[in-house]
Amino acid sequence: MGWFWADVAATSSSPSQRPAVPRHSQGAGDGSPPPSCPMHKRTTDALNSSSYQRPATAAPPSSCPVPHGDREALAEQEESTLSKLNPLNYMFQSISQAPAPNQTLALPTSREPSSIPKGTGDGFWEYPSPQQMYNALLRKGHTDTDITAVESMVSVHNFLNEGAWAEIVEWERWFGKGLSRGWEISKRGEENAPMVLRRLESQEGGYPEQPKLVRFQGRPQEMTPKAAMLQVAGWLYPSMFGTEPPFDRHDWYVSRNVNGQTKEVRYVIDYYSGPPEETGEPVFFLDVRPAITPTGAAERLLRWGGDVWWKASGGEARFSSPETRK
Repeated sequence: MGWFWADVAATSSSPSQRPAVPRHSQGAGDGSPPPSCPMHKRTTDALNSSSYQRPATAAPPSSCPVPHGDREALAEQEESTLSKLNPLNYMFQSISQAPAPNQTLALPTSREPSSIPKGTGDGFWEYPSPQQMYNALLRKGHTDTDITAVESMVSVHNFLNEGAWAEIVEWERWFGKGLSRGWEISKRGEENAPMVLRRLESQEGGYPEQPKLVRFQGRPQEMTPKAAMLQVAGWLYPSMFGTEPPFDRHDWYVSRNVNGQTKEVRYVIDYYSGPPEETGEPVFFLDVRPAITPTGAAERLLRWGGDVWWKASGGEARFSSPETRK
């Protein structure tokens, strides 16, 4: 659900010009996404080498038995494909803004700046224009794309990216300054965490340094372990856990400032679609969390465990009692 191009420098915009950041699990206007985001299909297919054929004439005893010619040809083919990709997002380096052959409807070519800072520090990531998205879909073989739906598809993509980034920024506010501070925020449950966070940031003199998106990768074919477990739970207990599998999965790599040192944190995002609103507007749910690394696992455990402990131990009743307030 998140694809940007960084081949053209983003136009710096003031905070007032940046698009409003939506929360996840909201409707996305009149846009309707495709059942599966085609922009995140694998960009390169596995290269299947033909089985090795023994040459009719035996090679001299001193020659190497490995067919170097075939191997070099294969390497050149792979390099020519990968050289076309942008390593920041695994998409093509550039997509034309020119209308496609036989295109029946003119599409906008303007690109909307996001609220997501680049890891390089030179502005913000930009979303592709509707014309770029349409050209990219055709380039990937989706020739049956409904051109009248492209602008809505771009709106939905941008909306979901902004929601995902808002969740990441919130997580960085919790744990960007260490696990002990994160536990101080988490130990009173999710409902009290915003109040505790505001108090700590007021004492510290403001928000921590804004995180930046270094790079990202769409991996729709690879279900995360958590999503797979939820599917198994839904099969066993459909009334409690039954849900459709996520229609997309992303890995976002974010820079975090830790005591003056830049650390790269990988976030995993599962995109789910929910029942539409009564008005027909689509609904989406984003599951955003750090990947299972030693630090990421500890952060997830503290946040989840703090909320569970607060509720299970009657924390709200204890916190609201007159004795506790003294």
